[in-house]
Amino acid sequence: MISVEKLYKSYGTVEAVRDLSFEVRKGEVVGFLGPNGAGKSTTLRIVAGFLGANRGRVLINGHDIVAEPFEARSCIGYMPENVPLYPELRVSEYLRFRAELKRVRRADRAEAVRRVMRNVRVEDHADVVIAKLSKGYRQRVGLADALIASPPVLVLDEPTAGLDPNQIREVRELIRGLAAEHTVLLSTHILTEVEATCDRALVIHKGRLVAQGALEELSKLRETSTTHFVVRGDAQKALDVLEAQQGASKVRKRKDSAEEVSVLDVTWKGAPEATPDKVEHAVAALVGAGIAVREASPRKASLEEVFSLLTEEDAHSDHGSDRDGEAK
Repeated sequence: MISVEKLYKSYGTVEAVRDLSFEVRKGEVVGFLGPNGAGKSTTLRIVAGFLGANRGRVLINGHDIVAEPFEARSCIGYMPENVPLYPELRVSEYLRFRAELKRVRRADRAEAVRRVMRNVRVEDHADVVIAKLSKGYRQRVGLADALIASPPVLVLDEPTAGLDPNQIREVRELIRGLAAEHTVLLSTHILTEVEATCDRALVIHKGRLVAQGALEELSKLRETSTTHFVVRGDAQKALDVLEAQQGASKVRKRKDSAEEVSVLDVTWKGAPEATPDKVEHAVAALVGAGIAVREASPRKASLEEVFSLLTEEDAHSDHGSDRDGEAK
């Protein structure tokens, strides 16, 4: 549904997007992930036809965004980060106006407005002036605007920006529910947003694609060589036992809690596939020393740590490749 080929965009000497290529297949919800300033919004504006690229090609449902702009843009519902609403209009008035601009058939407009208001759950605010809406409801109206002409492709730029936790959860649920009928590309710099709403993720940094894949594939990057032990008993003895284990390169005590319970982390050296055996021996040694083991589990890096790894400045030079082994 969306095909981006070798896209390049610069603003003077600033390269916002560099040799960027990716595809979004029909029915997918794909997260476009990157830190602020990575080139996400620039890319989405080009994809939506609101900004021209210096070079490269964008196809929307088989239509070239430059050669066939009307056909391509008629397939897209675009929601920018800051939705340009008309504050003096009521919600239903605004959506009727947008339906007319998007050439929804006159006979179908009333039903189209009712449908999108129902889908984004603003029916009870149909007669409310937009200026009086909360930020969360304005975002919903912006999403309704993107949906009004029933486009097969939705391009959403930071759809939960500025919302409170409850509003974020509601908007995520709305987006997830759109997957049955729409292909969705949404940008965000919030890692948990991708986990909550997307099937697949694209990670961009300084205008380049540095990683892509299903969430399960990207989650593998969170695996570490560290085991998390929760033990009860003499903490110092537990430390000594773990430090004596073969392959233990680093042992640290994270915290104590009630009932003499301690949390210890052990980082192992050597091949990752050998780690389970090392953990098994460590548990046996702890029990043999009279230390009760409540938990022994692999520690996963936080999503923030993974993101830092993927976007590390010196990790991807101009001749670098992404973590799935695909040169970008």
